[in-house]
Amino acid sequence: MESYSKLKSHLENHQYVWLITGVAGFIGSNLLEELLKLNQRVVGLDNFLTGQKQNLLEVQEIVSKEQWDNFDLVEGDICNLETCSEITKGVNYVLHQAALGSVPRSIKDPIPTNEINISGFLNIIISAKDANVDSFTYAASSSTYGDHTALPKVEDRIGKPLSPYAVSKYVNELYADVFKNTYDFNSIGLRYFNVFGKRQDPAGMYAAVIPKWIASMMQGEEIFINGDGTTSRDFCFIENIVQANLLAATVGNTNILNNSNSERALNQIYNIAYGGRTSLIELFSFLRDGLSEHFPHLKEINPTYRNFRPGDVKHSQADITKAKDFLKYNPSHSAKEGLLKAMNWYIENLN
Repeated sequence: MESYSKLKSHLENHQYVWLITGVAGFIGSNLLEELLKLNQRVVGLDNFLTGQKQNLLEVQEIVSKEQWDNFDLVEGDICNLETCSEITKGVNYVLHQAALGSVPRSIKDPIPTNEINISGFLNIIISAKDANVDSFTYAASSSTYGDHTALPKVEDRIGKPLSPYAVSKYVNELYADVFKNTYDFNSIGLRYFNVFGKRQDPAGMYAAVIPKWIASMMQGEEIFINGDGTTSRDFCFIENIVQANLLAATVGNTNILNNSNSERALNQIYNIAYGGRTSLIELFSFLRDGLSEHFPHLKEINPTYRNFRPGDVKHSQADITKAKDFLKYNPSHSAKEGLLKAMNWYIENLN
């Protein structure tokens, strides 16, 4: 955490302009919170298709009035090139988080996934290039590993995509590589692994498993596990994701951190996770034990098993050596530690 601590200390005393696309989303709003606490100026873009205004209101309640005044919200869409061109002007660092997530949703209707995740990505990276921003960091996805079964996942060994969503995130990586080779425009892609934490939406049929299970447990609803429960994921706490984004965005600025790998760190793809594995049945036990103190009826509940979900992979675990070496990334929370830290927020907001 030494490099991240030094970076935060620098940012507290040096103000830059950041653009966060998808700022009202789960990850975007957590990035906004951290940057405003560090006294940075932030431009945020969101069309509120999946983002929530409540997320921004929560950030506003947490930061000071002076810090909140450093935030400018633009209600718009990355699918509009003119909007992207306008918001990138005068920006130092771009954190591109806007996307239409969910593997099942992309299988059900691939067209909007393609339009937002590919065409929208192209709009924002072209605009960032034209605006000559200092850095461009974008959210990639562990779904890119597709049918490659070897564990842990290493960045340069991927398989065939298993969903339209996975295709769209892989195309982002291809475009980023083309922009380096064709226009000499630098970027960094972060392959997220199963992110969780406060402000993650439990509603809807495409909700992530952790907030959905917690909300269902507290409301006395049946908990379903797809498969036999041995399916495993490398669950990554949101604070680890925030750290990775800020380190990646600034790695090329040698005035901030004396990183001998700063030049080699650019134009790379990085796994961002904790580097562990938690099975679904282990996750169920963690959540049940964490909630049962407040909801005694949960001590006796058990999950219901059903068929494995199309498009999903059986196991996922990241090798984070590359991010540690090049970005000086050092995740602060394991899955269990992150769940313990986030539990009070879940209880207060999802009940």
